[in-house]
Amino acid sequence: MPLNVRDPESVIEAFIAGARANRQNALRRGSIEVVPRHHACRRLIATGDLHDNPMSFARLLELAGLDDASDEPSLRDPAASNTIEAGAHLTLHELIHPDQLVNDMDLSYRVLARCADLKSRFPERVHVLLANHELAQIVGAGIIKDGVNVVKAFNRGVEYAFPDDAPRVQDAIGEFIRTLPLAVRFVGAGSALEDGSPGDLLCAHSLPGPDLWDRFDPAVLERELGADDFVPRRGSAHIQVWGRDQTPELVDSLSKRWGVGTFILGHEKAPLGCLLVSPRAVVLNSDHDRAVYADLDLRAAWSAGDVASACRALHERG
Repeated sequence: MPLNVRDPESVIEAFIAGARANRQNALRRGSIEVVPRHHACRRLIATGDLHDNPMSFARLLELAGLDDASDEPSLRDPAASNTIEAGAHLTLHELIHPDQLVNDMDLSYRVLARCADLKSRFPERVHVLLANHELAQIVGAGIIKDGVNVVKAFNRGVEYAFPDDAPRVQDAIGEFIRTLPLAVRFVGAGSALEDGSPGDLLCAHSLPGPDLWDRFDPAVLERELGADDFVPRRGSAHIQVWGRDQTPELVDSLSKRWGVGTFILGHEKAPLGCLLVSPRAVVLNSDHDRAVYADLDLRAAWSAGDVASACRALHERG
């Protein structure tokens, strides 16, 4: 049945199905998803923070071939290969907590449910990444935007939409968020490593910053996340998705440790939509009037500068 964002049972099922797809899809490795070079889908629509921007969301689904698509056929079915190649991988993160509220309520549970539904239908093409706002929502950490506690505003929205079922919906939201991958890795699609070997392309919401680097476990990508990883300012997942002000030296250190040649991130402000933060890392924003995306051929090797050059406007600019 199609998702009905006003029906609690439909919304709960979408989050449960999305969580199952996060845990069980064939690309999952530890706390991330790994897309091999031979994967049938060879394009990537890379994005930045979304913050429930409906125009950006609709445009991204159109670009990725997901706006009017049936459930994904098996990627191992030769008869389906042409259908899969026609579409693209899509990264999505920082989905909730928009700037505009409705009577002091945040109704962005709806876009989160739509993304969970997409993940369940396209488990190897849709990559919903853990971000700091989603994590804050489930650990109860307050984020203040323009004087508004956005976590409380989100809770008010769920309670308004589902007055009798809000606790069940919130539990399903929490299950979905706890299963989100920290990153998606595209094998061989990044710039060369320091030793000249091929590097991978890694899309993540952020990277750990220098302030909490000594508490971060770089092996977090290689293992399943546990409750301790979500603890504010102590857990490695929390440290990663909240990280800011990465130095080129820190990025280089992670590049060597993880075998990643190029990082595509969000989290930081990019007033022009795209910001090159180091020779190996670029930040995208997809939530404001200068929002961008990058359409990448995964058979090529992309440097951060190449990704920045490939960025395109999501919206027409006057």
